[in-house]
Order: sequence, then C-alpha cells, then structure tokens
Amino acid sequence: METQAESMKTIVFAGTSIDLQEAGKLSGATVQGPVKRGDVTQAVKQGYDLIGIIDGIFFHRAAVGHREILGALRKNVTIVGGCSMGALRASEMDRHGMIGVGKIYEWYRDGVIEDDDEVAVATNPDTYESISAPLVNIRCTFLSAMDEGIISSGQETFLLDIAKATHYSLRSYYGIIKSARDKGMLDEQTAAYLLDFCRDTEVDIKRKDAQAVLSRIKELDI
Repeated sequence: METQAESMKTIVFAGTSIDLQEAGKLSGATVQGPVKRGDVTQAVKQGYDLIGIIDGIFFHRAAVGHREILGALRKNVTIVGGCSMGALRASEMDRHGMIGVGKIYEWYRDGVIEDDDEVAVATNPDTYESISAPLVNIRCTFLSAMDEGIISSGQETFLLDIAKATHYSLRSYYGIIKSARDKGMLDEQTAAYLLDFCRDTEVDIKRKDAQAVLSRIKELDI
C-alpha cells in the first residue's frame, strides 16, 4: 500500500523585504527574522530539510556564512535563496547546489550588479521593517520613470550616481531627488513630479523576488 510522502520540514528567513506573517502564509513554513551567522547550522540541527533565505544581516552582525550553507547542502538540505541576502548567497553558492530565484539573483549571478549594498537597507530592529530604500528598487523605479518620459536618460544616470554615492542607510527617494534638484539636474516641477511617481509607483523588485522565493518553496514542499 502506497503512502503519501511527508512534507519537508521548512523554515524561511525573512521579515524586511516581506513581513513574517505574509511569508508564513505564502510558504506554509516556519518563519524567522533575517538570517545571521549560525542560523542555517542551527536549522539543520533542528531537523529542517528545506531552508529559504530571503533577508539577512549584513553589516552590524556576522552574515550567514558560505561554509554553513555548504555544510547544509552536503547533508542534502535544500536551500532556496533570492531577493536580498538570499540572492547574494545563491549567486555565490549555486554551483554547489543552492537554488537561486528571482531577478536580483540573476543580476548578481550575471555580474549586472556586484556590491552587497545594492540590497542592503536600514531597518527597525523591533519589526525588521525597512526604513531606507534599497538600491535595486531605486534602479528599477528610476528606469520606469525614464520609460514614462518623466526624466531623460542623462537624468536617470545622474540620479543613480547620487544614489550609489549615498550610504545605504540614508538612501531615500526624497534625498536623492532633492540633491539632483539642488545640483541643477532637475527643475522644481520635474523633481516634484518624480517624487510623487516614486512614492506612488515604486518598482519593488525585492518584494517581487521574495514572493518568487516563497512560491518556489511551496512547490518544493510536497
């Protein structure tokens, strides 16, 4: 008599790019805040055999290590990553079996972007909520504004240069656009219209990729 296979024991590390409640609802998994050094090793010890990495600690504490991911993969633990820390680690560890998901992962994998601070944000330590804008979202949103004819190609490049030169914890659409206006690259009307566009129609590529990671986890957890 055939029996149905048991579901995999699954944990997802998220909280910044997508909140924990939604991550749990979309994946059906146990959810925990952004991953840090040692969390993957601990999850393996606790018997998890499917691990999703979306958000993680970057600069103020030790980030999740390559060795612990490799150790988990060698124990036949399935690890899916995308969006933020997950995209970074998947682009570095996919040749060892980590599964990368989403556009940001592809950008890192293909060398379109390279720096860790492309996905880094400042967060509320109690809620994990982002309080600065990630550079990947800024890139996509300014490109969308250019496609809509709000800014020119030259203005888009200038705005992105300002964003790159701004510390990740201080990046905001208001600050970037104000700087461009103060430097004479944007007139008052264009600056005001662009700011409204960014606030109302931001291209949240991190959220989209987070949802893609959770969808892949749901598919695997059968």
